[in-house]
Amino acid sequence: MEKSEIEGLWTHIHWLSVLEEHGTYTAAAARLGVSKSAVSQRISDLEKATGTRLVTRTTRSVRLTDAGQSLTREVRSAYEHIARSFSSVRDSAGEIRGLVRLTAPVAFARQQLVPHLSGFLRQYPQVRIQLDVSDALSSLAAEGYDLAVRHGFQVPETHVAWKLCDTHSVLVATRDYLQREGQPHDPAALAGHNCLYYPRGADQPAWTFEHARGGERVTVPIAGSFATNNSEALRDAALNHLGIALLPDFSAQAALNAGTLVHVLKDWTLKGAFADEIYLIRPYSPHVPKSVTALVAYLKARLAGGFTASP
Repeated sequence: MEKSEIEGLWTHIHWLSVLEEHGTYTAAAARLGVSKSAVSQRISDLEKATGTRLVTRTTRSVRLTDAGQSLTREVRSAYEHIARSFSSVRDSAGEIRGLVRLTAPVAFARQQLVPHLSGFLRQYPQVRIQLDVSDALSSLAAEGYDLAVRHGFQVPETHVAWKLCDTHSVLVATRDYLQREGQPHDPAALAGHNCLYYPRGADQPAWTFEHARGGERVTVPIAGSFATNNSEALRDAALNHLGIALLPDFSAQAALNAGTLVHVLKDWTLKGAFADEIYLIRPYSPHVPKSVTALVAYLKARLAGGFTASP
């Protein structure tokens, strides 16, 4: 094969490397910003040019054959070097630009993240953000994300993390509900209330409290007519006067400030309900695009104070 023919296949080999990294044509296409059919066609063309099968397809994913792995292994370091050099040259031009792929939990993204992203995009008009809203803990490297928001996440050794803010859990209800059913004055009184909770497996649901002044810790079983794994849905059920809801503060903040929800058992601190910290994480790489660094700095500045609500 002539040198010019090989040079014409450089892009095909790079796409094969991306397919190997991400494991599916869909994920590889998303990372490359092209269609799934375009990736499939390039791989097919490369197989014809090499005269051997490079990819083995299954119903859920793809993997490279020995020949495919040998090809990508030889060129991977070269492509990584090119990518670092290009990013360095582009960033040195001064203007912050480029695509940032970000994933975040549903409730946090809708209530806290998106309102701040509009300000960031106005400040950096050459940056684009692609936000995936999901409560599933996706693999950043496999799915091609630059950043992820994680609520109390054990950071892998292959990732870098920045703490965004502290967070805590709160009990809330409407005034109408409390007038109808009574105001609980200690955790034991929750036995007489409809408690709206986040399910944690098949065990009997229970909430653990520690008194703000004395340090006394108690765990009380609770029961209620509604449980869900989404804090927005719990908040909305509480807003509809259904019961007392256990929420992360970022989900309750707006309703508490508006007075549509009020604190319950404010002298008691909830323990173990939700994590106490929120992080931004990214896969480790020796060069980080300025767009990613700028977004991290922006969100840290905006969210550093946490989610203070009215008394």
